[in-house]
Amino acid sequence: MAVIKDSGERTVFSSGACRDMHAGKGRCDLMPLDVVAEVLEANDCYGEVISYLNRFLIDHDVEYIYAAIRHAICEQDMFDGCAYTMMLEEAIHFEEGAEKYGENNWQKGLPINCYIDSAIRHYLKWSRGDNDERHDRAFMWNLMCCAWEVQQDREEKAADTMAENLKSDEREYGYKHGMVDGLAWALDWLGVKRGGDEA
Repeated sequence: MAVIKDSGERTVFSSGACRDMHAGKGRCDLMPLDVVAEVLEANDCYGEVISYLNRFLIDHDVEYIYAAIRHAICEQDMFDGCAYTMMLEEAIHFEEGAEKYGENNWQKGLPINCYIDSAIRHYLKWSRGDNDERHDRAFMWNLMCCAWEVQQDREEKAADTMAENLKSDEREYGYKHGMVDGLAWALDWLGVKRGGDEA
């Protein structure tokens, strides 16, 4: 079985991450995925995975990504229906990706639509039976990394919101009780032990 294909062309994103992307592959993320799912279902194909990805693009709820992964493994017997096999195969895909792009290139940040576009393309090729590369691995890799990217974004936004709320609360408390008391309150709120605190 072929390793990750390499056209030699790279798209470098503002985050510094790069992907092997070039014109002519198509843009699966631009298709009306609800229609694609319905057409696949009408032809006795599995459209549920595409339907989950469509719902993710609409709602940005990462649970739809996990549902697509579970469905592909459990209902379509991707990786012989075994999540452990999938994880071991994904480790190989991550290794091959590190050889091609450098370690953790994907963690630099890629647009969500790139993951979805690629995932759908690899899913359709896997479903069709293409064996020019490990489309099952590439499909799962894109979904796993997409879920990670969404989770990181949520955590960053939550941390920013928490920091902003803390600043606001701290200012309000500081104005009422003096800045020293305000700082003490903020440290207590964060659970930070200060010198002189009993263990």
